[in-house]
Amino acid sequence: MPLRPHLSRHLPALLLWAGMAACAVGLVAHRMWDALPFPRFFEHVLLGMLALASAWPLQRWLRWNRASALCVVWLLALAVFAGPLPMLAVAVLAAAAIAVGSWVMTGPIALPIGLAIIAGALGWLLPLPIHHRATYAIACIALIAWRHRVIAAACGEAWRRFDDAARAAPRASSAAILLLGLASTGAWLPTMQYDDVVYHLGLPWQLQETARYAMDPSLQVWALAPWAGDVLQGVAQVLAGGEARGALDALWLAIAAGAVFALAGALGADATRRWWALALLGSLPMSMNLVGGMQTELPAMALLPVLAWLVLREAASGSPRGLLAGAILFGALCGLKAVHAAVALPLLGWAGWRHRRAIAWRWLPLAAIAAFAIGASSYAYAWSIAGNPLLPLLNATFRSPYFPPTDFDDARWQGGLDADVLWDISFDTERYLESSDGGFGFVLVALAGVWLLALRDARTRGLAIVTALGILLPLLPLQYARYLQPALVLAIPALVVAYPAVRGGSAALWALCMLNLAFAANPNWMLRTSALKRTIAAAGADTPLLEGYLPERALAARLRESGDDTGTVLSMPGSNIALAELGQRGRNMLWYSPRWQAEGQRADADPSGEAWARLLHDHRIAHVVLRPDSLTPAQRAGLQRSGATLEATAGEAQWWRIPDRIADNGQP
Repeated sequence: MPLRPHLSRHLPALLLWAGMAACAVGLVAHRMWDALPFPRFFEHVLLGMLALASAWPLQRWLRWNRASALCVVWLLALAVFAGPLPMLAVAVLAAAAIAVGSWVMTGPIALPIGLAIIAGALGWLLPLPIHHRATYAIACIALIAWRHRVIAAACGEAWRRFDDAARAAPRASSAAILLLGLASTGAWLPTMQYDDVVYHLGLPWQLQETARYAMDPSLQVWALAPWAGDVLQGVAQVLAGGEARGALDALWLAIAAGAVFALAGALGADATRRWWALALLGSLPMSMNLVGGMQTELPAMALLPVLAWLVLREAASGSPRGLLAGAILFGALCGLKAVHAAVALPLLGWAGWRHRRAIAWRWLPLAAIAAFAIGASSYAYAWSIAGNPLLPLLNATFRSPYFPPTDFDDARWQGGLDADVLWDISFDTERYLESSDGGFGFVLVALAGVWLLALRDARTRGLAIVTALGILLPLLPLQYARYLQPALVLAIPALVVAYPAVRGGSAALWALCMLNLAFAANPNWMLRTSALKRTIAAAGADTPLLEGYLPERALAARLRESGDDTGTVLSMPGSNIALAELGQRGRNMLWYSPRWQAEGQRADADPSGEAWARLLHDHRIAHVVLRPDSLTPAQRAGLQRSGATLEATAGEAQWWRIPDRIADNGQP
């Protein structure tokens, strides 16, 4: 019996160091130094030192605290590399969102609620030709003018809380803002991630160029997939007059940081531990990766902690406004992706149990209607247009004519749900993500013991259970690491609150942050190369990077600049890229467009090239983007018969123009 109190007293330290030791063993056993991108880590350290040096004059002359000065430095850098107009557009969108969201709840929480409402409302209006720059600008300015006092109060409250918290823990706050700033450097890059180029860019570019979204699944099978995140990207892009992805992604990162900070405080974290939560968030390799793209996991990792904070907020437990706010946030998660709704379901169950005696039952129907209105537009349009609300998923059941009658499945991420899956995701990451090993970070292993402590602590038990389910549920159908990021971010506040106060514990946490930072470039091929360094050298200009990394996008920009807005543009199969930014003008022959893929395969069966020439003529293809080294003999012969002439070259890609006639000259 005497051993039990002794063991209980030392158990927190044992669990903490067991997780850290397991992480060290994994690093050695998997020879993780072979995957360490040391040049990129050195660049991040150098950027951090430059940020600290740039912040020093603000501290010295304006008497600002270091965290505030670092925020200004990172914002100025974002303006240089992401662009001042995109930042202005996103600021206008954010102010309008606060104006809208404050009708439901006031304070900083109004921002994510407002963004959810805007995305939900515009989702139903996408087919209408009303999405003009002037329309958006007038609507935003009117909202800002009407609610300017509320907006100013929300911004002032957020700044005061930030400043007070930074002064309460100056060292931890400086380190946390430094790591968050480094994560935000992903926003400096132009949009080059594969899913963004072949799909996500389509909606924003169509809104900018045609003021409506065509919703054509024959050209892109994901055209009717959940679009809440892309709708907001579209609003920012239309307001800016050009892509504003980096600025909006930085806003989502800031919302995620604020939500994690507030959630940690609601669980009982002191000033230092709240900054620990932000440091862990900023150090996660996936944070930098997501800020560099348009994937839905970024807004999801911002909205989930906001929803959890609302669950913990006792004052909202019996309030109709609190119930409505929760429904809006849940609807927004549905509107981002079905998997995020699944991750949020345990949160709803927790909320129901926690507030079971104070739920405003008579307001539940209104809350359900609000959730439907915010999150259901893409599913409704997909059902009415294609006959499958989840197209192309579950098509063996819905049998939409726009996709083969089979369930969409990616065999790459069907490795099986084994007991050691979280270990493998940490150290053998390339099996679970298009990445290098270590690209998901090491929190799942290093803080596994701390998660057990969170289960023991009454303050964190509920959130620890919810986040465990949130990590498990996405793994059941697909073992894909990126889907775990929102639940991992949601777990961070519980982990820092339960983190034991033992000798060396603080140093271990910061060592974990540095370890994550060392592998921050591994989730994505662009980050692992010198893309960030080249962005800095180009002072934010996109063209040099696009020509080197994704020349098809550089050619698409030249096509727009040429003023030739007639005719259809075909991306030949060998380029392996579908240029979603071309909207209704673009055609691709990848699996994203099954009908076009089949036509291309039939044309390839004719070595004379006549079938290809006929295909190009019948579909009035005026421009072709290709990679010469990837052309088949049939494709080359078809282009020759069509009289194609070379217009421009960018990197390995070429743009050829085809006259509206059949000819026997020209040599691609």
